[in-house]
Amino acid sequence: MEPSGADPAFFTGSLWLMASGSWQVHFDIDGSAGKASTSVPVSAMPLTILPMERPLGIGLTLLGILLVGGIAGIVAAAVGQSRLNPGLTPGPTARRGAWVAGLATLAISAVLVYGGYKWWDLEATSYAADIYHPLSLRPELSGNRLDLRIGRHDTDAVHASRARTNDDLLPDHGHVMHLYAIREPGMDAAFHLHPAIVSPGLLQMTLPSMPPGTYRLYADIVHANGFPETLSSDLVVPADLPPAPLAPEDASAAPPALAQGELGAAYKLPDGYTLIWDRPQDLRANTAYAFRFRLVDAAGQPAGDVHPYLGMAGHAAFVKTDGTVFAHTHPEGSAAMQAMMLANGGPGEMGSMGGMDSMGGMDMSGAAEQIPPSVDFPYGFPSAGRYRIFIQMKHGSTVETGVFDAEVR
Repeated sequence: MEPSGADPAFFTGSLWLMASGSWQVHFDIDGSAGKASTSVPVSAMPLTILPMERPLGIGLTLLGILLVGGIAGIVAAAVGQSRLNPGLTPGPTARRGAWVAGLATLAISAVLVYGGYKWWDLEATSYAADIYHPLSLRPELSGNRLDLRIGRHDTDAVHASRARTNDDLLPDHGHVMHLYAIREPGMDAAFHLHPAIVSPGLLQMTLPSMPPGTYRLYADIVHANGFPETLSSDLVVPADLPPAPLAPEDASAAPPALAQGELGAAYKLPDGYTLIWDRPQDLRANTAYAFRFRLVDAAGQPAGDVHPYLGMAGHAAFVKTDGTVFAHTHPEGSAAMQAMMLANGGPGEMGSMGGMDSMGGMDMSGAAEQIPPSVDFPYGFPSAGRYRIFIQMKHGSTVETGVFDAEVR
């Protein structure tokens, strides 16, 4: 990898992943402090089929017509003139034979071209079957009990490597699913929930009290091979939803609606605390940032009772307001903890990555330790537009959710 000219500690490299799956990218590091190694999980799946550029398509079509016409002309000339002595002109019979041969060649060429087209169409259809689509998520609400049914992605023997099941889910940060429910269109109600498995492919939970409306669901899961997915669906919450408390590890927020204007860099929390975003002056798409958020108490002082939330210093969700982008990230990045552990040989080898302490501030005995009142999230916006950002931190026994808006150029 090559070091950055602006930051000698920042390295950049690239590689090709030519097959689908959950991959381990291994790094050997050598510096002034000695040698080290680590691995990063990378999921690779085909996401789209690139269309042929129109000028290229026109050019290839013209060349194909020229080729077929040239073949027909060569055959016609061979039949009508190949046996003539120099200087002689072909007679009616020879000319008629040349026309018949040329037309027959055109017909045969057309059949061959059509056969090639059909073959290519079958190949393209087969490849299109490999394009990644998240597993289906079907919510069913009965009273305040929410059932979430996850589909499967079964394939034939040729594409067996891309099959995904719904019965191999791993717990990530202590939960099999992290479910974000965000009310549309104003994004003025948001919940971070954790359904539990009832049977293979079925998760269930009791919904807390929620304002009525249509919610967009984003469900993060991790498969046994470390492959993460975000499933999505819509849920209509009725006005007569039976009341229920929020679970201790769940979180919620009720920010102003998008139509009320852009939120600032400080978000006042219900208990008097404030979450502050050290926001860069300029936000651009496809640029790497380390976004820092700070929690201060009612007196404006750094909070002194901050503890890990779900094994991390904080959780963040970057959501584009048109619903095309959702990223649930952590201080160590967007990779799931279980995928990180698998990539590094399991829990026994997490020390090569800095251990559980660097991933969340949880000591090995499982007791929550006090951590600094600030957290950094590495992230780069994939496209321009308006985003709403949800940040979760925990102080005392309270899980706070701060909300911020970002206009990305």
